[in-house]
Amino acid sequence: SSDLDNKSPHFLEHTSVAACDKMAERYLITGTMAAEGAAVPELAKLKLERNNKLAEEKKAAAAEKSKKREEERAKLKERTVKYEKEYADTEKELVKLRREAKVNGNFFVEPEAKLLFVVRIVGIIKLSPKPRKVLQLLRLKQLHNGVFLKVNKPILNMLKLVQPYVTYGYPSLKTVRELVYKRGYGKVNKQRIPLSSNEIISDTLGKDGIHGIEDLVHEIFTVGPKFKQASNFLWPFKLSAPKGGFICKRHGFCEQRGGDWGNREELINDLLSRMN
Repeated sequence: SSDLDNKSPHFLEHTSVAACDKMAERYLITGTMAAEGAAVPELAKLKLERNNKLAEEKKAAAAEKSKKREEERAKLKERTVKYEKEYADTEKELVKLRREAKVNGNFFVEPEAKLLFVVRIVGIIKLSPKPRKVLQLLRLKQLHNGVFLKVNKPILNMLKLVQPYVTYGYPSLKTVRELVYKRGYGKVNKQRIPLSSNEIISDTLGKDGIHGIEDLVHEIFTVGPKFKQASNFLWPFKLSAPKGGFICKRHGFCEQRGGDWGNREELINDLLSRMN
């Protein structure tokens, strides 16, 4: 451009080095060549030198980026295999303990759930201020919005305040994975961005050791040390109305006549399969 043509070569050198890291493969650098034996103006010479230098830097940056991407993908594959083994071992251990308890004539107490998935089932009409504020704090601002939460005392107390407006339970690994893969959107610069590549996750959560979608699923499902960052990165899920409909939203799931709001424990997986 004319602005760049008027700058000194020293200035251009510095700006090109700073820009080389950010340069994507798709940016075009015009490779204009001067005719042989023709008199070339000084500014055109500078522009030609600058373009050649930028083209070399772009090529080097693209090669480095490609190499780095391959390394990250290889590491992510290794971690995914490790996670699969971890899930399988945990399941095997539970089966073994249940069998032992049955043989010895004892009861096996299932481990307490660490992860909740909460879905809002009521709109905004005739909603009193306190539940509205709590739903806002839980990021459930629209009907059929869903979020992952950690099971702890403050969260359970908040859920008590909004019990008639939400349904929640303990999602399985399959449910977590399907939700993230199908309806996962990330929060990038306060914008809702679809998780179309691992780079989107890596750029935001790379500092927390989460570089891909399987890392994200593992952190959410196991409620790891970076659960807060991972959960906050995920935009609240916008689910569809359940296929086949609700039973009766005015009544609780645990009531004798049957309903929808409240804790449905493992049965949340059935509802989410109809809403996803």
